[in-house]
Amino acid sequence: MQIHPQAIVSPKAKLASGVTVGPFSVISDGVTVGENTKIGSHCVLEGNTTIGKSCEIFTGAVVGSRPQDLKFKGEKVFLEIGDNNIIREYCTLNPGTGELGRTTIGDNNLLMAYSHVAHDCIVGNNCVLANNSTLAGHVVIEDRAVIGGIVAIHQFVRVGKLSITGGCSKVVQDIPPFSTCDGHPARVYGLNLIGLRRTGVLRESIKQIDRAFKLVFNSGISVKHAIEKLEKESEKSEEVAYLINFIKSSGRGLTRSCR
Repeated sequence: MQIHPQAIVSPKAKLASGVTVGPFSVISDGVTVGENTKIGSHCVLEGNTTIGKSCEIFTGAVVGSRPQDLKFKGEKVFLEIGDNNIIREYCTLNPGTGELGRTTIGDNNLLMAYSHVAHDCIVGNNCVLANNSTLAGHVVIEDRAVIGGIVAIHQFVRVGKLSITGGCSKVVQDIPPFSTCDGHPARVYGLNLIGLRRTGVLRESIKQIDRAFKLVFNSGISVKHAIEKLEKESEKSEEVAYLINFIKSSGRGLTRSCR
């Protein structure tokens, strides 16, 4: 463990072996930091915050400060961050709100400079949040989603896995999995083919997803009727089944086609 002499670390904080803390950083009571995590200079870690192994937190990040929610009255709330995450300069990550509220961030994520993760969000694994991307409260980002720079995501929105959302987009409804979306407000432009191929999705499955997308977004029939047609098909790939369940469970409604 290496703690710079100009850092302030509470004796009640729990730092595992191999942790390094840069100058002028402040780590408060209740913070737990896993093995080999690197904390840069001028960082602030506070609250009931748990950070996993081998993370990197860069200059000026504020992790675990009280949620930006007028309803918050000082309840016991939590922020949980997994392993191998990169949290770049001046990111702000808030805990949950309400008694025992919780914000969770999984493993192997890249949060670029000035990203904001608000209260009660869930970020999965292997996600990328580009510079200045902003998640409002209760947003869910599923595995391997990519959020472009300066994207604003409305509260309670769900962003499906293996989707990519273009920079400067305004996201007010759920982003379907496997999609490429962009715009103000965001609209579906097609499949995230590069992401699907990189993760090893079979060619036949990609064809089925493409057909499902055309039926749901471009056929001119209602989403409800498109889903009914897809459900009647005897052979569906795992990905198409996932898409169907995602759409059926959408809370804020589905982002529609650019067409």
